[in-house]
Amino acid sequence: MSQDGSAVHAALFSISGPSARIAFRMIEITSSQRAFLRSVAQTVDPVVMVGREGGSAAVAAALDEALSCHELVKVRFQSHKDEVLAISRQLAASTGSLLVSTTGFTSVFYRESPDADRRRFDLERKVVVDK
Repeated sequence: MSQDGSAVHAALFSISGPSARIAFRMIEITSSQRAFLRSVAQTVDPVVMVGREGGSAAVAAALDEALSCHELVKVRFQSHKDEVLAISRQLAASTGSLLVSTTGFTSVFYRESPDADRRRFDLERKVVVDK
């Protein structure tokens, strides 16, 4: 249990890329932290698009790269609109990210940067870190 009484679990999630194997800390967040990420995501434009191939390896690789750069990524579904939640869960599992929310044909993913100097969000204090 954390200080505020909410249960927060941490685990390691490994992704093997073309050149290296990277371990990410996968976390479960509280509802207030999720609300904070959703509010920040409102100003973020979609970076990854899901097209005819659905949740293919290419889409997962694009999402993985975007998460490495931005930590918080919005994905827009242009096809497979009846499978948004299922594909979003599959993409979250394959990239080691957290599915923050799914609204309409858009999903928001979060993965904390393994490098503490590159982190853009402090979820404990619910602030965006300016660097």
